[in-house]
Amino acid sequence: MKMLADNIVHFSRILRDTGMAVGPDRVLAAIAAVEAVGLERREDIRAALSAVMLERHEQQTVFDAAFDAFFRDPKLLEQMMYLLLPKIQGRGEKQLPPRANRLAEALAPPTPERKPNPANETAKEEIQFETEFSFSERERLAQADFESMTTAEYELAKKLAERAPLPVQPVRRRRHEAGTRGTLDLRRTLQGMARQPHTLAPAFTHPRTELPPIVVLLDISGSMDRYSRLFLHYVHGLTRRHLKVHTFTFGTRLTNITRCLRHRDPDVALKMADTQVHDWKGGTRIASSLDEFNRRWARRVLGANAAVLLVTDGLERDEGGLLAGAAAQLHRMAHEVVWLNPLLRFDGFEPRAEGIRTLLAHVDRFLPVHNLASLADLAGALQRPALQPSSLLH
Repeated sequence: MKMLADNIVHFSRILRDTGMAVGPDRVLAAIAAVEAVGLERREDIRAALSAVMLERHEQQTVFDAAFDAFFRDPKLLEQMMYLLLPKIQGRGEKQLPPRANRLAEALAPPTPERKPNPANETAKEEIQFETEFSFSERERLAQADFESMTTAEYELAKKLAERAPLPVQPVRRRRHEAGTRGTLDLRRTLQGMARQPHTLAPAFTHPRTELPPIVVLLDISGSMDRYSRLFLHYVHGLTRRHLKVHTFTFGTRLTNITRCLRHRDPDVALKMADTQVHDWKGGTRIASSLDEFNRRWARRVLGANAAVLLVTDGLERDEGGLLAGAAAQLHRMAHEVVWLNPLLRFDGFEPRAEGIRTLLAHVDRFLPVHNLASLADLAGALQRPALQPSSLLH
């Protein structure tokens, strides 16, 4: 029994290294599940472990690859792999699935630590970031799904997301400002002539331009965790360059984290947001969250042609029409509602879920957000003529 527990604990550590939230409670549940199904059939053990260790469907591919790598010998499986623990880093020749990059990193032997040099630590970090990230690597990482990135790639993606271009363009306002050319400003011209009658220096004015406000409504439920955390780095970069950014997170409740993201350091900003947000990786209540935003915040932040970036997978049931009503009200109050959905990364995506079909009828654009390329293309996509998202319903 002790060897059974040791093997499951070791297996849970590998899953935890790939980014899964496998705590002591799930380890205890896994031990009880394996004891319940027995050790006779390999697939029974796989089903029992996945039932208690996984929190969302997207983790199944990584789990299967980890299970096959760990329990790769059926004979040792029958004996609960007494000799496998010391050799866990010696993976077989079986090729891992494409989305198991974090698994390969977790199973790799530890690299020797290098002693840091405090004097050159910052300079080396900048040099390493620029030299190791070649053009081909940039192209590959730009197309890589956030869910399939290794830990190192994910950290680089955070830095690149901070530098992504702004998704909005300056808009013309009715008020004018002084300029070197444009429309003749008769009042300023006459005032100048009154001060210096012997000179005639015409003054000009032109329409003032400014960036419209951006309102971000970010889903932080369990199915969106890896995408929402990286998207927060993107929003932090927007906030640093464009002060009119209002950011709200929602899972089971709505939280305003705008002030947190105004901190210069992204790590400090996200740490402050973590402290303020209490529903990370929980359930999803899109209807109640949108309704609360409409009642408490919409009139404050949706002025001056504000664009709303709704980042969610839309996986919620529209019970009683509450989601349809909240989404319709948001659409009426906002200048433009842009829905960013990571599920669009799948070529055969169809809006079959009830929540997705409901939201599609009340948005202006429906765009993917699953890799760096989609973030970089967001600015160009918002400049192109909008397609009718509701056409996907037919």
